[in-house]
Amino acid sequence: MAKQSTPENETQKKPNRVLPIILGVILIGGIIFGVKEYIYYGKHVDTDDAQIDGNISPVVARVGGYVDSIMFEENTHVNRGQVLVKIDDRDYKVKLEQAQSAQVGASSGIGVNESQIYTNEANSAVANAGVQSAQARLDKVNKDYLRYANLIKDGSITQQQFDQAKSDQEVAQANLQAAKDQLKAAQEQVGTTRSQLKVTNTGVNQRQVDVDFAKLQLTYTVIKAPASGITSKKNVQLGQLVQAGQTLFSIVNDSSLYITANFKETQLDKIHDGQKVNIEIDAFPELKVDGTVYNFAPATGAKFSLLPPDNATGNYVKVVQRIPVKIKINAGKDVMDRLRPGMSVNVSVIIKD
Repeated sequence: MAKQSTPENETQKKPNRVLPIILGVILIGGIIFGVKEYIYYGKHVDTDDAQIDGNISPVVARVGGYVDSIMFEENTHVNRGQVLVKIDDRDYKVKLEQAQSAQVGASSGIGVNESQIYTNEANSAVANAGVQSAQARLDKVNKDYLRYANLIKDGSITQQQFDQAKSDQEVAQANLQAAKDQLKAAQEQVGTTRSQLKVTNTGVNQRQVDVDFAKLQLTYTVIKAPASGITSKKNVQLGQLVQAGQTLFSIVNDSSLYITANFKETQLDKIHDGQKVNIEIDAFPELKVDGTVYNFAPATGAKFSLLPPDNATGNYVKVVQRIPVKIKINAGKDVMDRLRPGMSVNVSVIIKD
């Protein structure tokens, strides 16, 4: 009697075609994916080791004192030159007044020295006239002495008269020498007074420097925004005693944002200045931002680290280094206002159109 076939036997005899179809679809998909990746990476150089950077200006107190007023809130926008903090300036005003008083005192010394110079010059002129008078007197006495010397030879005058003429000559010579010494002393006094005037002028200049420095210190009590941007990391309170050199807060500058992308050294041969860049921001995946390669760091990131590696010591293990590349962001103000330094981004440099 013939054996009848059951539906179960017929199912077992049919070949299973589902698995080859699935494998074929996976294979075709893999090929398509591989071709697309090959084409993509032939035209792009990517890295996810990138973040947004920006110029951050620390605001530092240049003089010490107690904080008198604070005129900003943290994480708010400020404009360049806007007054943000005032330090109690009473001590600095007193120092300015002291410097100005010292300058007035030094300036009065100039008038005294100038007056002394005029007096000494007048005395020098009188002494010069005395020298001329003594010289004229000596010339007359010398002539008289010569005359008396000839007369005494023939007995026309007495010895007493001759001795008197000789005595008058000696006195005239002594008077002339005294007048010359007096003139020299007067001239030296004029020179000394002029030197004192130079010293006084130097003192006045120094006092002017002190006044300028006091004014400068007084201006430092008013702390202004060095750049337009958003304030952050506020570290100052009303009534706080701050010291010169203390950082009070920071300002993230407007329009200073850029991207620092750390590319592998093996990728750099395909990247150069001016290439276009596609930017994807992790915080805003819907934003598609364009950029431009701007420049390259002069050394690897490892060389700028606190403890740079030294391959000459220990066991050497070759590690692919990364070079920071600066990328400009080409976006409007509405996009730039949403970005913050430190945000993670993915960048793709277009190496072929």
